[in-house]
Formats: sequence, C-alpha cells, structure tokens
Amino acid sequence: MSLVVRSPELNRPLATASYMKEGLRRFWEQPGKAFATSFLDGRLRRAQASGMKMLRQMAGTLALYRSGLLAYHDAMITRGPLEGTINKIRVLKRGAYGYGDHE
Repeated sequence: MSLVVRSPELNRPLATASYMKEGLRRFWEQPGKAFATSFLDGRLRRAQASGMKMLRQMAGTLALYRSGLLAYHDAMITRGPLEGTINKIRVLKRGAYGYGDHE
C-alpha cells in the first residue's frame, strides 16, 4: 500500500475557510458593542482580503446584516428559545393532520 502525500496548497482554501468560520463564532463572546464592532469589521476585512470568492460573498452578506448582528450586543438576548417553541408547535400541527373530526 502506498502513502499518498498531498500538497498543503490543496488544503489551504479549506483550512482558511474553517479558521474564519471558527473565529467568527467568537463574535458572540465579545464584552461589548465597541469590541464586537471592531471584531466584526476585522473579520469582514480578512474575508475580503482572503481572495476566496465564497468568503468575499459571506463578508458581503454579513455586511448587509451588520446592524442587526451588532444589535445583539445592546441587550444580549436572542429569539432562539421563541423560534424553538414555534417550531415545536408546527411539528405538533403537522402530526395532527389526518385526524378525523368525529363530531
């Protein structure tokens, strides 16, 4: 059995995208809006400078939602629990289709 050695250059775009994604998760941990603004702006600049089409597109999308993303740091709450409850209601409604009305 032969061992195939691949060039690190083949994995560089994937590694870059992975590091950018994992680093962006730290946005939610920033101690305040000023830090979050600086953090997000830096990440957007890095994505634009990466030269990768998909990362530039991601940066453009995040830039469109910049004010909404930064609004999280005003109150530090999310709609996650509410959306989870709404999803559970939808699942229950979907499961109830087909029940006959006996009256």
